[in-house]
Amino acid sequence: MSSKFFLYLAITPLVVYGMSSLNINGIFKKNHVISARVFYFLLAISLIYLVTNCLYDVFLYSI
Repeated sequence: MSSKFFLYLAITPLVVYGMSSLNINGIFKKNHVISARVFYFLLAISLIYLVTNCLYDVFLYSI
Protein backbone atom coordinates (compact mmCIF):
# COMPACT_ATOMS: atom_id res chain seq x y z
CA MET A 1 0.00 0.00 0.00
CA SER A 2 1.25 3.42 -0.83
CA SER A 3 1.34 6.34 1.51
CA LYS A 4 -1.10 8.18 -0.71
CA PHE A 5 -3.77 5.58 0.09
CA PHE A 6 -3.43 6.24 3.81
CA LEU A 7 -3.55 9.96 3.14
CA TYR A 8 -6.83 9.43 1.26
CA LEU A 9 -8.19 7.53 4.26
CA ALA A 10 -7.20 10.35 6.61
CA ILE A 11 -8.51 13.18 4.42
CA THR A 12 -11.89 11.65 3.54
CA PRO A 13 -13.53 12.06 6.97
CA LEU A 14 -12.14 15.58 7.27
CA VAL A 15 -13.60 16.65 3.93
CA VAL A 16 -16.96 15.01 4.67
CA TYR A 17 -17.05 16.73 8.07
CA GLY A 18 -16.17 20.05 6.47
CA MET A 19 -18.83 19.66 3.81
CA SER A 20 -21.50 19.09 6.44
CA SER A 21 -21.49 22.84 7.03
CA LEU A 22 -22.50 23.58 3.44
CA ASN A 23 -26.06 24.72 2.84
CA ILE A 24 -26.81 23.44 -0.64
CA ASN A 25 -30.56 23.87 -0.24
CA GLY A 26 -30.27 27.42 -1.52
CA ILE A 27 -28.57 26.33 -4.73
CA PHE A 28 -31.10 23.78 -5.95
CA LYS A 29 -34.83 24.04 -6.53
CA LYS A 30 -37.24 22.12 -4.35
CA ASN A 31 -37.75 18.43 -5.12
CA HIS A 32 -34.42 18.13 -6.97
CA VAL A 33 -32.95 15.74 -4.44
CA ILE A 34 -31.09 13.53 -6.92
CA SER A 35 -29.26 16.42 -8.57
CA ALA A 36 -28.29 17.79 -5.15
CA ARG A 37 -26.93 14.41 -4.07
CA VAL A 38 -24.95 14.00 -7.30
CA PHE A 39 -23.52 17.50 -6.87
CA TYR A 40 -22.61 16.77 -3.23
CA PHE A 41 -20.94 13.47 -4.19
CA LEU A 42 -18.92 14.99 -7.05
CA LEU A 43 -17.89 17.93 -4.89
CA ALA A 44 -16.72 15.54 -2.15
CA ILE A 45 -14.72 13.41 -4.58
CA SER A 46 -13.12 16.51 -6.09
CA LEU A 47 -12.17 18.01 -2.73
CA ILE A 48 -10.77 14.72 -1.43
CA TYR A 49 -8.62 14.38 -4.55
CA LEU A 50 -7.38 17.98 -4.48
CA VAL A 51 -6.57 18.09 -0.76
CA THR A 52 -4.84 14.71 -0.82
CA ASN A 53 -2.66 15.58 -3.79
CA CYS A 54 -1.82 18.99 -2.36
CA LEU A 55 -0.70 17.53 0.96
CA TYR A 56 1.15 14.70 -0.75
CA ASP A 57 3.09 17.17 -2.91
CA VAL A 58 3.86 19.36 0.09
CA PHE A 59 5.23 16.40 2.03
CA LEU A 60 7.04 15.00 -0.97
CA TYR A 61 8.85 18.19 -1.97
CA SER A 62 9.51 19.60 1.49
CA ILE A 63 12.06 16.93 2.29
